[in-house]
Amino acid sequence: MPGWLLDAWREGGDHPGVSGKPRIYVVYTGGTIGMRKTAHGYVPESGHLQRLLAELPRFRDVEVPEFVIEEFEPLLDSSNMNPSHWLRIADQIRRNYADYDAFLVLHGTDTMAFTAAALSFMLEDLAKPVVLTGSQIPLEETRNDAQSNLLTALLLLGRYHALLPEVMIYFGDKLLRGNRATKVSVTGFDGFDSPNFPPLGRAGIDIDIDWELVLPPRERSELSVVAIGSAHVGAFRIFPGLAPRLLEALLAPPTQGLVLECYGAGNAPTADPEFMRVLAEATARGVVIVDVTQALRGSANLSLYATGRALLDVGVVGGFDLTAEAALAKLFYLFAKGLSPERVKQLVQQPIVGELTPPASEFFGTAWTAADRQR
Repeated sequence: MPGWLLDAWREGGDHPGVSGKPRIYVVYTGGTIGMRKTAHGYVPESGHLQRLLAELPRFRDVEVPEFVIEEFEPLLDSSNMNPSHWLRIADQIRRNYADYDAFLVLHGTDTMAFTAAALSFMLEDLAKPVVLTGSQIPLEETRNDAQSNLLTALLLLGRYHALLPEVMIYFGDKLLRGNRATKVSVTGFDGFDSPNFPPLGRAGIDIDIDWELVLPPRERSELSVVAIGSAHVGAFRIFPGLAPRLLEALLAPPTQGLVLECYGAGNAPTADPEFMRVLAEATARGVVIVDVTQALRGSANLSLYATGRALLDVGVVGGFDLTAEAALAKLFYLFAKGLSPERVKQLVQQPIVGELTPPASEFFGTAWTAADRQR
């Protein structure tokens, strides 16, 4: 058992409610979990989820921690989620941070991985758990995954609120690091996975946590929120037959950074001189281009193949095993810190909150420092 975990057991303070139970603050943003079926399909409806929960005795069981639900106005289908909503979630957590033991975000599945990755950077010095969950079938349906996901997430937060100081996704039977997760199924109850990092925990007969994988708490006791979303960053997926002018338009000013989703180990059509010219001119202007793999598993290490090395020569930086969601959120965050393009390129390849695993055999610049953190 890690030493920090023993310290957390000794020092972790509760904020018990009148029942003496841990208190969980629930941010309900919308999503399938609380939707109501209408003639026009499933739609989010204010208060509907709360009414359904009031009818389910299991959510009042003695093992379930106290929880309060604060819902978005209006409730969102997560396809409408954007960085301003990330900031709303983060601000709600910050305002209630001292009064609650843990935080649960109910969210639609389409952009849940984007939000989890963003919050992992935005919530600096996080010492309490933040879990995102949702469902593939609404709670109102007789057969659903909503009750299990919500109930297990609450139980997990109540039991381990002093021991899980990071942003996570709980879905199906897996507890995943938020900035390592991606959506892998539209229909399956195992809708999310963490292809390049093991689950932090699994729920079966017991809820088992792999404590060696959990991040230790950060130093400062107060939660800070970094507002992200103002930087001009984007994402683009390479494909056979790509006309370089499409990429050139995306890289034109005021673009500051781009996540470039490439083939295999980070490969791209480097035999196309126009494609290479577009990249070289953009990086010369200070645009940070982060190469990640389109493959579900693996790493974009540009030193492996000649095509990758050609990308390095024109200033592209390898994102290793960053998910596309985490790479985008990290660019938003690093530019929000006011860092130079060169420093952003260095830090993209350094883990800040467990979001990537750089190759052990290579060194990629100065690691994240207190000076970077205080910007």
